[in-house]
Amino acid sequence: MYRDWRERFYPPTLPQRQWLEHYAAHFDMVEVNNAFYRLPERGTFEQWRERTPVGFRFAVKMSRYLTHVLRLRDPAEPVARFLGRADALGDKLGPVLLQLPPTLKADLNALDETLAQFPGHVRVAVEPRHDSWFTDDLHALLKRHGAALSWADRRGRALTPMWHTADFGYLRMHEGRARPWPHYGRTSLVSWLERIGAGGLPETFVFFNNDPGGAAVADAATMAALARRRGIDVTRTP
Repeated sequence: MYRDWRERFYPPTLPQRQWLEHYAAHFDMVEVNNAFYRLPERGTFEQWRERTPVGFRFAVKMSRYLTHVLRLRDPAEPVARFLGRADALGDKLGPVLLQLPPTLKADLNALDETLAQFPGHVRVAVEPRHDSWFTDDLHALLKRHGAALSWADRRGRALTPMWHTADFGYLRMHEGRARPWPHYGRTSLVSWLERIGAGGLPETFVFFNNDPGGAAVADAATMAALARRRGIDVTRTP
């Protein structure tokens, strides 16, 4: 839903109300960030399910009410409310992303209690953003719950350890160093493909949110093409 994607990705005459269908005709996956700011009603998730083709999946960012307001305290009700709406996606529900605030220092007990609220069939990725989290204890906690550490990149630099604690990987590409800003260069994308491949995971989700100027769309397509040349199975991309 980025205005500057019009003409770069969305046809100029295509009404915005049809952008989801256009996106889903070119990609098999999207990360939903608006749920972080305001959790949609269950009916909205139902509409997304109905408007997208078989096999399409939504990764959904957990509401900031749990992560930023409650700071992972008393997670039972917020997680139940979130899942009570998001599970309307059915088998189109992909991983749930818990992005923690950069000011939240490690609280393993709170994260343990939070992860325990999710049923086993729901994949969870956790993106801590304070250095105090990156310890052997967090590694063990994530592995015990089968939750992934969300890897992150900014300007070609990994912001997290490359831990493998689940049966899937989850990578968020925030900002590249190539021109025009904020594109990623091919060297950086190949480097990430090598890092992903070294883990031997059966499935890795990669999301670009370097959105200005349509950089995310172009970089996703480029990374997918580079992966295919290396014999890696990739979902549909432009």
